[in-house]
Amino acid sequence: MSTTPHTFAEFRRTKIIFTLGPATESEEMLEKLIVGGADIARLNMAHATHDWCRAVIRRIRAVSARVGREIAIMMDIKGPEIRTGDVAQPIRLEPGQTFDFTVRPGGTSQESSEEIRSVDVNYRDLVNDIKIGDTVLVDNGLIRLEVLEKKDARIRCRVLTQGELKSRRHINLPGVKVNLPSFTEKDRADTLVAIDEGVDFIALSFVREAADIETLREFLRQQKSPARIIAKIEDQSAITNLDEIVRATDSLMVARGDLGIECPFEELPSIQRRAVQCCLDYGKSVIIATHMLESMITQPMPTRAEITDVANAVHERADCVMLSGETTVGRYPIECVGILEKVARRVESEDLTSLPDPAHLRGDKHRLLAAAVHLANEMPGTALLTFTRRGYMAEGIAAMRPVSAPIFAMTNSIETLRQMRILRSVEPYMMPLESDPNDTIEKAISVLVRAGRVRIGDKLIVVTDILSHDRLVDSIQLRPVR
Repeated sequence: MSTTPHTFAEFRRTKIIFTLGPATESEEMLEKLIVGGADIARLNMAHATHDWCRAVIRRIRAVSARVGREIAIMMDIKGPEIRTGDVAQPIRLEPGQTFDFTVRPGGTSQESSEEIRSVDVNYRDLVNDIKIGDTVLVDNGLIRLEVLEKKDARIRCRVLTQGELKSRRHINLPGVKVNLPSFTEKDRADTLVAIDEGVDFIALSFVREAADIETLREFLRQQKSPARIIAKIEDQSAITNLDEIVRATDSLMVARGDLGIECPFEELPSIQRRAVQCCLDYGKSVIIATHMLESMITQPMPTRAEITDVANAVHERADCVMLSGETTVGRYPIECVGILEKVARRVESEDLTSLPDPAHLRGDKHRLLAAAVHLANEMPGTALLTFTRRGYMAEGIAAMRPVSAPIFAMTNSIETLRQMRILRSVEPYMMPLESDPNDTIEKAISVLVRAGRVRIGDKLIVVTDILSHDRLVDSIQLRPVR
């Protein structure tokens, strides 16, 4: 066996999330994605049935067990949304035309003029929430209208940009605070399926304030679910309340699709940077999502701009980057994961400066973790080793953003192992946690040697508790692999 210490240069710190769909739901594709380095599978409940969810969740678990690499599963619940109703045929809209939204289900425009056309909206209180002069964006912002007047169940608008309005198009209302519930009846039904199937993360859409997260957390508590919450920020309210949302959630997703519609597009890079920094300040994991490699839905290679976008997310030290359409319906899902892998490794190889400690982490435990990470940063070629039953020790170390050291996290819980997949730099392993801390450390080192992750001559910075005079005390140890 070689005695040359590792440099851990092959270690990828940024995690990869892929969204499941027709292109990736087969056992064969799942195996390729899991073996290829994907860390979390996302189920988008805007387009999924319960029967399909149950089937693919069990398939992911079976494939993970077979290849010996357990990945996490995220259910992305739909949240509140406003949509247009059905239209008999697409409606062509031209700038300057007048158009009505009617908010009574099944209602029609109260005008008989052929010049005035209308479509129903599924949200009854829209007429109360919106104001004259507000902007209405339809179909991912492709169609833009301005509110001219509102009366009874009708909102009259002027068309600002041309487009073709089809059935059930999504409506965005930049800057408008709507009174829709954050956790809908559909969300409750979907979440019960997630709980029943042991899903690891619930992503809550259109989070506007901390209270939205607490509603979901209380529901999970009532159902005795250990699932972690990912808050998706997608509108201006979320940006205004960013600090309180980050404090309340377990993880944050910068959902740049709706965010880019709801906010001025030139603000999006600054919002992303601010969101990542806020998560770093509070020690919370953060995901950058949407349009990472959008052109690869149909093309075998990404654009140079997409490569730079991915690189920026890695450079900002986000925990995860996420694929959506690229892996649901795209032609090149395996290649997309491979490109994220290559770009992440390349950028990480040059990001060798340490970051300040999280601004809002306090207490002796966090100071101990910070000291361990500082030691690892001062000793290139070392790795961090810790032990955790619920993942909090690994989460705390990951929050300190070690420069180059991997974090080997040992747990006796398969649920904890999966949930640690979201954490930057963390590589989780299953093993029994013995009553004697020294025995546990030695067995952990044996696990890592057998896995080829460390070898004789490597140095490990061990963050754990040790037995001293019949009580456990927190400790940092420097252990060579012998």
